[in-house]
Amino acid sequence: MKQPELGRKISELRKAKGLTQEELVEKCNLNVRTIQRIEAGEVTPRSYTVKALFEALDFQDSNDLGISQEKPKTPGFIYAAIGAGLVYFFLSFFEIGIEEEYLSGNESVSRNAFSLIKVGSYLGYILFMLGWIRLEQFYSNSILKIGVWLMIGANVIWFLVDLTALQTDFLEFKDFFWVKISSFGFFYAILGMGFIGYKKQFTSIPMIIGVLTLIAGIFLFSGFGAILALIPLTLAEIGQIGLMIYLAQAIGRTSPDSMLAI
Repeated sequence: MKQPELGRKISELRKAKGLTQEELVEKCNLNVRTIQRIEAGEVTPRSYTVKALFEALDFQDSNDLGISQEKPKTPGFIYAAIGAGLVYFFLSFFEIGIEEEYLSGNESVSRNAFSLIKVGSYLGYILFMLGWIRLEQFYSNSILKIGVWLMIGANVIWFLVDLTALQTDFLEFKDFFWVKISSFGFFYAILGMGFIGYKKQFTSIPMIIGVLTLIAGIFLFSGFGAILALIPLTLAEIGQIGLMIYLAQAIGRTSPDSMLAI
């Protein structure tokens, strides 16, 4: 039996027994989020998880379920997101340096060339963030998901504003620079809290990354600490890329059911 039929079967059996998802959790030692995703057909559980569920539901024909034992494969998009994150990371150094020159009135790099750097930097970061959205399907983290979507939205908006400033005379960087910095600080803080949320599933590494991202966000949001923010932000983004590589490789080595704790 495959998803979503398996999820519907479990849901039907649970309701026939008059059990809530919370009551089923107590009988089979899983968590509510795992059962919710299994019943919704979002994940295919391992055979021992299915066996535990059917035993809790007193269903005796679980040996012929035909649950696939193939390990999940890492989606290629995640590796593309890692590459995009590296592109963003290196381009961001050029972007920051050139933007400082523009703010001081020194346009040593042409606006078209700077626009291309902006395109590569913003798109690279957006793709990197989308990689976290894809990973969230394997390692559930609702706070991180919210932070990532907010960050994607902020990047799209400021990407359009930056290009408007570079390609027209309607705006200048100094007109909105500090508003942009503060807004990114706010969203980095939320993103940091999302990474801290992984502390229950993994070692202290995601928590360190989250704290660094949170500190960088606070510095950026304050405005006066924007330069200081570059140190924790650089370390945090190196850590984020490394963590994505680790999690991408871990897919298939870890039971999907253990990836849904948050």
